[in-house]
Amino acid sequence: MSPIPASLLLSHALFAIGIYGILTRRHAIGILLAVELILNAAALNFVLLGRFFGQAQAQAFALFIIALAACEAVVGLAIIISLSRNAQTVFADHVRLLRG
Repeated sequence: MSPIPASLLLSHALFAIGIYGILTRRHAIGILLAVELILNAAALNFVLLGRFFGQAQAQAFALFIIALAACEAVVGLAIIISLSRNAQTVFADHVRLLRG
């Protein structure tokens, strides 16, 4: 098996695991980790297909995705810390602070 299809299969598996994690997790940190898996799968796709087609822009997009994932982690953890202080829970089911 060529490394490109095997790596694409790995990327699709990471994406599927991330979607499953978002849909089944109740803990907010687990949901953030699942979002990170999805972003890593997208970055892996960009790198693989950029290498396959010889496009350097794809690797620039992958670096942008990595920076976006870092920003998402910082903002997400800040929201989780704020929610845990105000609502005394980090379970996504129990947080009702944002409802009107």
